[in-house]
Amino acid sequence: ATESHWTVYIVRCADRTLYTGIAKSLSERIDKHNSGKGAKYTRSRLPVTVVYAESVDDHVSALRREREIKRMPTATKRDLVASYMQSLAFDDALLCLGLLGGS
Repeated sequence: ATESHWTVYIVRCADRTLYTGIAKSLSERIDKHNSGKGAKYTRSRLPVTVVYAESVDDHVSALRREREIKRMPTATKRDLVASYMQSLAFDDALLCLGLLGGS
């Protein structure tokens, strides 16, 4: 069976550290983190907020990308997050101007 649409994500914890993970359903995974049932790392650093999300085709690709991000220096991760947040803000601005079709 083909697994599709995995998400590689980064959350910012309450102590401002970053945690990288993967999920089939990002919203369910974030709920799990914030209910204290997620990763051991995030349990003592709640709540967590999504600051980066990237869709990949399958579980293997998700694991590979997660490993790649986890190996990045913190400054590089923060740049990745900043770029993502800027692109979200830009898309929101375009949506408000009616220049980007909503789904």
